[in-house]
Amino acid sequence: MNLGGEDETSEPQVYLPGGPMEEGEELTFDSSAYKIYHQVQCGAPCLSFDIISDNLGDDRAEFPMTMYLATGTQSASGKQNFLIVMKMSELQEMEEEHSKMSKTPTSLGDDEGVIDDEPELTMEQIKHNGAVNRIRYAHIPGRQVVSTWSETGKVHIWDISQQFIQVNDENSATKTTSENKPLYTFTGHQTEGFAMDWSRTVPGRLLTGDCNKNIHLWNPTEEGSWHVDQRPYSSHTQSVEDLQWSPNEDTVFASCSVDQSVKVWDIRAAPSKACMLTAHAHDADVNVISWSRKEPLLVSGGDDGVLKVWDLRQFKTGEAVAVFKHHTEAITSVEWLPTDNSVFAASGSDNQITLWDLAVEKDDQQGQQEKPVDVPPQLLFIHMVSKW
Repeated sequence: MNLGGEDETSEPQVYLPGGPMEEGEELTFDSSAYKIYHQVQCGAPCLSFDIISDNLGDDRAEFPMTMYLATGTQSASGKQNFLIVMKMSELQEMEEEHSKMSKTPTSLGDDEGVIDDEPELTMEQIKHNGAVNRIRYAHIPGRQVVSTWSETGKVHIWDISQQFIQVNDENSATKTTSENKPLYTFTGHQTEGFAMDWSRTVPGRLLTGDCNKNIHLWNPTEEGSWHVDQRPYSSHTQSVEDLQWSPNEDTVFASCSVDQSVKVWDIRAAPSKACMLTAHAHDADVNVISWSRKEPLLVSGGDDGVLKVWDLRQFKTGEAVAVFKHHTEAITSVEWLPTDNSVFAASGSDNQITLWDLAVEKDDQQGQQEKPVDVPPQLLFIHMVSKW
């Protein structure tokens, strides 16, 4: 976002969220900061989404681009909710000349600010009982599946293989709705939750955590179903907010909780003895965690607006290796860049999405003297959404 005034001849200034605004000043979208930007409307709010993997390659840089997402709605009381599989294609790079003049981002289906073809959106919907608190995608042998945490307290697993085929069918409608039944439903949590993660080392293995502090382990069966261990992992004292499997160890996972802690577990031990390490991570609820695929690093975000990076080789010390206080409200999501060992993104209730790089040091950053003093050198980019 840029800060501009009524005088069109004045140079725009970069606006830092939370900073003052003078009378007559307004925030404008600086599209020159983006290589690509589109807005998508699903018709109802969505609390969670996940990227559906494809065979188009990592680190792709050629335009137009294509991506696939799975999400779930949080409709108004009494309204039908849906699990949505979507394909966004013909996503063009923003044309430099247009982007310099544009003050607003384009919406999907609007070609202003982009070149050549219009972007395309195709969606397939599945009716879902209750709002979707969280959704997670996994590819298991012969199937593409998603798991959903419902506000009803049930956890479902859905086969979306057919929906994925349909969004790639040029002859299909741009939006259809089906009434597929879940592959499996677990009702043993007895209350709703948000924590959920698929294992990357054991296909089909799943963890779910609820607001009653209980974590359950799911293992796939030879018959194509799942067995859920009724013995919970319950060392937390309050709601479990997020879960992350180790990217390279079959039996190790991490959790975070409203009890302000982050824990590391090993399922080779009985559930009552499986908690191996505990750190008092934040001075408020710990909302989210993400485990790097490249390094033994965990990033956490809390209600205190603080981001912390933990080296799991030093976790016993209880001290984070990096602490960042930029966000002004609760952290709502964190995720490492899968192809890099030092870059992660975070989002907050302050309507910011931030991009960070741990490899940047103050003395090394070119032009650091031009940055405001209170901006950490590791903060690469801020995307800000206006509050309306």
